[in-house]
Amino acid sequence: MFMGTNYNSIDDKNRMIVPSRFRNELGRSCVLTRGLDRCLYIYTMEDWQKQMEKIDKLPESDPKVRAFIRHYLGNAAECEFDKQGRIVIPQELKSYARVGKELVTIGARSKIEVWAREVWEDPLNDSKMETEDFGEALKEYGF
Repeated sequence: MFMGTNYNSIDDKNRMIVPSRFRNELGRSCVLTRGLDRCLYIYTMEDWQKQMEKIDKLPESDPKVRAFIRHYLGNAAECEFDKQGRIVIPQELKSYARVGKELVTIGARSKIEVWAREVWEDPLNDSKMETEDFGEALKEYGF
């Protein structure tokens, strides 16, 4: 399970260092793809396969499902770590997530989220909630 927050950066060759505590769980390779909320997701190969099994059950006759598949798989990239523990973020993914130089890497249970630091820290980032709002928002799920 991935958890914790790290602040890191991307170099001029679009390489980011994946924090070592995350790399240990990822193994030698991973999948990087578009996430929701303008971030990127990193999955272990095993968890990526689980995602594909879920997607296989979705009805492709639904235009929203087809759009999601294009969003999620269309720019997915299998990444291998170099000797310094870096992966390359393809330009399309970098543009999608509005990545500049500084990153925030967040463990999010079965995946890692990669955010442009300025997007993550933007007060208008509506993907974040105030602590006092969690109770109300999660009440319907019995949490």
